[in-house]
Amino acid sequence: MVTITVTRKSQSFVAPSELTPSEMLELSAIDRVPGLRHTVRSLHVFRHKDAADRVASRPAEVIRAALSRALVDYRPFAGRFVGSVVAGETCVECTNDGAWFVEAVADCSLDDMNGLDYPLMVSEEELLPAPEEGVDPTSIPVMMQVTEFACGGFVVGLIAVHTLADGLGAAQFINAISELARGMDKPTVTPVWARGLIPNPPKLPLGPPPSFQSFGFGHFAMDVTSDRIAHVKAEYFQATGQYCSAFDVAIAKVWQARTRAVRYNPEVEVHVCFFANTRHLLTQVLPKDGGFYGNCFYPVTVTATAGDLAVAGLLDVIRMIRDGKARLPLEFAKWTSGDVKVDPYELTFEHNVLFVSDWTRLGFLEADYGWGAPSHIIPFTYADYMAVAVLGAPPVPKKGTRIMTQCVEEKHLMDFKDEMKALF
Repeated sequence: MVTITVTRKSQSFVAPSELTPSEMLELSAIDRVPGLRHTVRSLHVFRHKDAADRVASRPAEVIRAALSRALVDYRPFAGRFVGSVVAGETCVECTNDGAWFVEAVADCSLDDMNGLDYPLMVSEEELLPAPEEGVDPTSIPVMMQVTEFACGGFVVGLIAVHTLADGLGAAQFINAISELARGMDKPTVTPVWARGLIPNPPKLPLGPPPSFQSFGFGHFAMDVTSDRIAHVKAEYFQATGQYCSAFDVAIAKVWQARTRAVRYNPEVEVHVCFFANTRHLLTQVLPKDGGFYGNCFYPVTVTATAGDLAVAGLLDVIRMIRDGKARLPLEFAKWTSGDVKVDPYELTFEHNVLFVSDWTRLGFLEADYGWGAPSHIIPFTYADYMAVAVLGAPPVPKKGTRIMTQCVEEKHLMDFKDEMKALF
């Protein structure tokens, strides 16, 4: 067993490379959702690749300098949150205080750690940035740690507060840093704040506070080959004359496998909830050239009884998922006009709700700081009060979809694995 030591060499705030205006910026109605005031954590793994113009440069130094430059245009990431989270009145004060940045080294190669693939041979906490003692991590919009390995590879540990950006927005920011790190004069995409363009329907009365019961869900991850996904997609097209996506296939299977493994009473309603991008529904108001990096999504929930879901064919479950996606434009339009009785953004964290996050198309896999794109990304969007499934990509050169879950207790884990492997 390899003994691995990660040493943090320095840690400090990185301010914008130029002084930026100090002002208070209002967040959108979606940004201000109290449930978004949490951190999203991930590890971005970069294998060593020859880069002639980077031989004399260290990744941490290059990325730190690029981060400082990126914060000029993305100045809210260098600011601080102010105002009440509970009342939904949070704002961002552009203070130029900076983003938290940590430089670290590991005394081994990435090969010694199996390329940082599952199961991890070192705690993710060693590779993720931690603020100074007593500092609330949700008060700092973004924190980064660059850990350099003896092989020349490195890992970027990223912690971002969801209040300021959704997955697409956070990836846009990271790609801006990577482009500046590669020597570009300015990022390809010009960032746009424009939070006032997001619909702001009348506030509904606050419901009861959500419960945060710890369920003790266990981790399980598996890779599904592209061929297997393609086979199911072909079956669906043959049966319905319609296309479906890898997302539809994977999530339908996880939802059904979980329901079967837990053995809910047949009459119990079970739900799957995923967060659909709504930028395409706001093309009339959002900038045509893109660049908006705030939260712009809608929670789509699909519901069935446990009995019906357990006995349904997989193609029928896929159809349920696609029907839910088809309802998105109407449901989002109703919310924007205030034609809802219950706030769809007020989520409930019950045992019978499966939350889904898709990391395959956000843009993180394209971030290249000068040493090539990441070999893979490990998201940690887990909380012990949420049943979750995360879709990602397996490490290069593998193809297909990686399904990472924390959605059943240990007593149901073997049955869940068997249900998943029955198809994949």
